[in-house]
Amino acid sequence: MATQTTTLSAQRSTATTTSVFLPAVSLWWREVVRFYRQKARVVGVIASPIVFWIVIGSGFGTSFRSANAAGGQHYLEFFFPGALTMIVLFTSIFTMMSVIEDRNQGFLLSVLVAPVHRSSIVLGKVLGGATLATLQGLIFLAFAPFLGVRFGLITFLLIVLTIFLISFALTALGFIVAWPMDSTAAFHGIINLFLIPLWLLSGSLFPIAGASAWIRALMHANPLTYGTEALRTLLFPDAQGTMSFATSFTVLVAFGLIMFALAFAVANRRSTKPAA
Repeated sequence: MATQTTTLSAQRSTATTTSVFLPAVSLWWREVVRFYRQKARVVGVIASPIVFWIVIGSGFGTSFRSANAAGGQHYLEFFFPGALTMIVLFTSIFTMMSVIEDRNQGFLLSVLVAPVHRSSIVLGKVLGGATLATLQGLIFLAFAPFLGVRFGLITFLLIVLTIFLISFALTALGFIVAWPMDSTAAFHGIINLFLIPLWLLSGSLFPIAGASAWIRALMHANPLTYGTEALRTLLFPDAQGTMSFATSFTVLVAFGLIMFALAFAVANRRSTKPAA
């Protein structure tokens, strides 16, 4: 009897796991395929930060000297982690417009009425967006050797993990904003309201040490700052950052977990209207 109970419990556990992860994997794969079928969107996401990096970096040039780097640092080098963060930010957030598009096209309603737990929807969508943002970030990372950046396997894996954590947290943030909406125009409006300030106050354009006191306080309160600083520490270990990698990484993990928990809570609210 005890053996039968144990077997039945194991079967139920396996069925529950399958019912959650199989739909999530399907939604994840759908996000990846749909994104890379839109060639103009892929080019736009990568090209914009590259243009920003080259134009702004070359514009400041050697007139900028980072307070974080011994002997000075060319602005192209300082701005590189910021441009990488920008790619991840734009890809993560705007990938979640697919939530609104799926709702308007009726696909999301079909998923919601299917015998699929809502955690699968959140997991699939967030992982899909995070995967895309990570891949886009790694494409931009290929420019690092032009700056003389060299890193070993362990450092590379830490960079990939850091990019994924930033992507995961920001994609979950985008999901939270997109879920209750049925208009892409409204989504753009709300996102642009705090998207650019979030990036500007992340230490991407100017170092934390050189900012005024109130700006410095906002930058320390901005979780994206810790992602940018973590990337800068890994890419330029000789530069003396304002915070350790361990601190940045810990805050980044906490940020990701909080955003995913909020995304899960938003998707499970019964007051949410899944259809237009």
